[in-house]
Amino acid sequence: MGKTKNLRWWVAGTIFLATTINYIDRQALSVAAPVIRKDLGLTNEQYGWIVSAFLLAYAIMQMVSGRLVDILGTKKGFSMAVVWWSIANMLHAFGTGMMSLGIFRFLLGIGEAGNYPAAMKAISEWFPKKERTKAVGILNMGPGLGAIIAPPLMAWLILDFGWKMAFVITGVIGFLWLLLWRWVYYEPNKHPRITPIELQLIQDGQEEETHTVKLPWLHYFKYREVWGLALSRFVSDGAFYFFVFWLPSWLADIKGFSLVEIGLFAWIPFLLSDVGSFVGGWTGGRLMTKGYSVDRSRKTVIWLGAVLVVPVLGCLYVASPYWAIALISFSLFATQFKQAALFTLPIDLFGKKDAASVWGISGSAGSFGAMLFTPLIGWLVDTISYSPVFIIVSFLHIISALVVVFFIPNIKRIA
Repeated sequence: MGKTKNLRWWVAGTIFLATTINYIDRQALSVAAPVIRKDLGLTNEQYGWIVSAFLLAYAIMQMVSGRLVDILGTKKGFSMAVVWWSIANMLHAFGTGMMSLGIFRFLLGIGEAGNYPAAMKAISEWFPKKERTKAVGILNMGPGLGAIIAPPLMAWLILDFGWKMAFVITGVIGFLWLLLWRWVYYEPNKHPRITPIELQLIQDGQEEETHTVKLPWLHYFKYREVWGLALSRFVSDGAFYFFVFWLPSWLADIKGFSLVEIGLFAWIPFLLSDVGSFVGGWTGGRLMTKGYSVDRSRKTVIWLGAVLVVPVLGCLYVASPYWAIALISFSLFATQFKQAALFTLPIDLFGKKDAASVWGISGSAGSFGAMLFTPLIGWLVDTISYSPVFIIVSFLHIISALVVVFFIPNIKRIA
């Protein structure tokens, strides 16, 4: 069998596609929300609880799925996750109200929780330390691309086939990806198409494992760094999910956008989020090339991104919906610029053997925070307006950066 040069980037591209599909399925509901709320008679608060059902399952299962991926291995664990969430997405076609949609969202959250732990473990296995922020930046473009594709795709499917069939069609995409994954992915030292030069590059650029047995799950909580990762995500993830789950509703309710207009414009902020993810990953690698330490390079990217989120407050003062979309786009650019560094910290701090477990803990905390924030958003929108939500969202990433500095004073490998 012939050898393939730079095979690690093919692996990165494949997990990027999985994350893209993950977010198409995740955002399908938010794009369809104005239609579903009208069809089923749902309030904003009820919609908030439906979203929270997803986030509850996502929060619980990120801890569990991270552990399962470490036990089952990246290839099998990722495959199981994609099959589960694809089926769960298709079940949304049978939703008749808040309870049934909440159940199907909960099932979707169970499966989708496996995406990032499996993806981060793949990166820890396939990339040397200096290339990891770039790989994570590519991976983290998946949410943006999924959110770019979802509005026009869902708008077209809903207009032509109805919202129920739209969920069935988007659910099928995951099974197509599974065929590619089963062909592309093996561990580096077992891959039939890897070149000896690339294998040596990967192995030379990774740290030695400090232990050979699987650590008990509770063991990780003795490290203040794990608490820092968890709390930083707990604080900030809800800000990103606000735009993922509520942007189409905000455009419809406040700016008077039709479903067609949502399809035409709601993807733009997520295009900028993709650019931010890539630029953040590139910047982290560039700073290390210039001699910055891991600690200084990661924290520089985190702080710069956190500060640049704040201008989203301008949405409260501009009348034009297009200026508002521009401000939200800049905010999501900054958010994903920051996350490219923050998401890399579990690999920086712990070895590849523990990457999925530690990432699962931090991701779970982020989802719990978002789960608590989402019904609050619905209540604030129904009783006050979107204004207090934008005020809260604009400063959450600053608090997240402060948490990182306090709990992780020096980013270095933990023995």
